[in-house]
Amino acid sequence: MDVLRGWAALAVALHHASYVYLPDVRIALQGWFDPGTYGVLVFFLVSGYIVPASLERRESVRGFWVGRFFRIYPLLAVSCLLAVLPFLLGVRGLRAGLEHYHPVTAVLAHLTMMQDLLAVPNAMNVLWTLSYEMAFYLLIVALFVVRVHRRSAPVSVGLAAAALAVGGLMPTWLLSGLLSRTAGVGVVVSVCFAALVAAIAAAVSGRAAARVAGGLLGGLLAALLVVLNGRVGAWQGLAMMALMFAGTAVYRAERGQIPAWSGGAAAVLVPAGALAAGVWNLHGSWHAQLVWAGSVLAATATFAAAWLLRHRRFPRWATGLGTASFSVYLLHPLLLMVAAQFLGTSGREDVPGLLVFVAVLLAAGWASQRWIEAPAQRLGRRLARRAPSTAAEPPVLVS
Repeated sequence: MDVLRGWAALAVALHHASYVYLPDVRIALQGWFDPGTYGVLVFFLVSGYIVPASLERRESVRGFWVGRFFRIYPLLAVSCLLAVLPFLLGVRGLRAGLEHYHPVTAVLAHLTMMQDLLAVPNAMNVLWTLSYEMAFYLLIVALFVVRVHRRSAPVSVGLAAAALAVGGLMPTWLLSGLLSRTAGVGVVVSVCFAALVAAIAAAVSGRAAARVAGGLLGGLLAALLVVLNGRVGAWQGLAMMALMFAGTAVYRAERGQIPAWSGGAAAVLVPAGALAAGVWNLHGSWHAQLVWAGSVLAATATFAAAWLLRHRRFPRWATGLGTASFSVYLLHPLLLMVAAQFLGTSGREDVPGLLVFVAVLLAAGWASQRWIEAPAQRLGRRLARRAPSTAAEPPVLVS
């Protein structure tokens, strides 16, 4: 899984780098295959395989959220600060018109990590995926607190079926569009921020009833935003969530927590449903259908190959790239911004420049992982160990 994470991060970085260093290659690929979408789907499958297991090993919702916070937010805060620094210095504007939003609205939306589901532009283009990661976290906590978390296979298949059946019926940013007419985007963001804080605070409390209520509130918020308020179509949001839960189902089948046939069915039916949902909802463009289908099939095949090779030893550089994958993922847009907008590197084929970019990115990723990510994660682990276990709590529903 470490190797997969590193490979996925590099695929996304190279895809975005092609705009600057290999524009002709990018144009040739356009309409046939999207390495960025492929890399993101691989990421989502890996998250599904790994993240719920970390929650269940701890048997503590509080420990889970503490661990997630220190895993993500320190580097995210540094990256966002660097992304907006040129704007603060008066050098350039923010991407996608983010400067036109009230600063409090922009900050609160990014603090939720769900700005892409709140009709607020991302400070960096890659941050949209974190919105779906956060929605996934909220959903797995909701399932955990009511003790139905082992039903990953039917959940994943159900999400894929919903993506195919009703995902195309929902317009994008429906809630924000309706509510902003009377309340404004800032009010919508503030309400969702307050709901998220309340949900997590209740879910990490020492009282069982509050923990269940908080978990369910967070799950409801995630479901509503993915279905009714995504920047991408609801079908795509549901398909991505389905793929994450399919990764979880594979993990559970491997560990004997669910029957092997159940995990195998999810591994087959969910990618098929995601593929069909894309083909059905992108019927206006066969190029878009081809790109989505190719990304789903390639990501699924990559994940399956890595899973089959999971007992093999891999080179340290490959697993090391996976350890630094989050840094590589968040830092590469910043390096490309410097290259394209401040160094004037853009608009021509430049393979040597691409190689220099990759070398600088890997060095920056290694340094970031060592001096930002690793210390924060060590602190998070120490705090998470102090979190009480919920293993002894009576189940609300039997799994």
